[in-house]
Amino acid sequence: MTNYARMYRLGHRPWERYVDSASVSIAAMLDRESTERPPGRALDLGCGRGLYTQELARRGWEAVGVDNVPAAVEAADERDTQGATHAVADVTDLGATDLGTFDLFLDIGCFQGLDAEQRAAEGDGVTALARPGATVLMLAFGPTRFRRLIGGVSRDEVATAFPDWELLSAEPAETAGLGWPMNRTAPVWYRLRRD
Repeated sequence: MTNYARMYRLGHRPWERYVDSASVSIAAMLDRESTERPPGRALDLGCGRGLYTQELARRGWEAVGVDNVPAAVEAADERDTQGATHAVADVTDLGATDLGTFDLFLDIGCFQGLDAEQRAAEGDGVTALARPGATVLMLAFGPTRFRRLIGGVSRDEVATAFPDWELLSAEPAETAGLGWPMNRTAPVWYRLRRD
């Protein structure tokens, strides 16, 4: 059983507090994508209970959420009112799925918890499912002394996992609503475009 599976079983999901507290910054990132092109297909990586997947669907994206915790995906399906779909899948083995291709990939807090090999596997899987001109929006903690506890990645680690993508921006993210020690992690919004 993974740590996330244990936390879902215990009903402890501290990462969900960020949904409300960072709603303005998340909305700004999603608004920017919608103004650059009409919404197409979006894949929410590590979707959990589908909170961001629903937001993508509400904004007109054909949204699909994937998570490797069956209880989280079941909860996402039960609560979804926006028409998103969800699947139990491993972000490090997207090639084993039959999800199709996507214009947008959203990763809020998933990539940062993977080791180097897993990050490379997520990057390869996303690349394989990316349509030309696709975008990755990723929110990840920076590599701090809390990394063993809550994860974190550097800009170079993001770029290494996505070698065929152009890093368009790396912007500091809002920390309001993140409890300790997450509020000490220097979170960053990464935006990448498929070459």
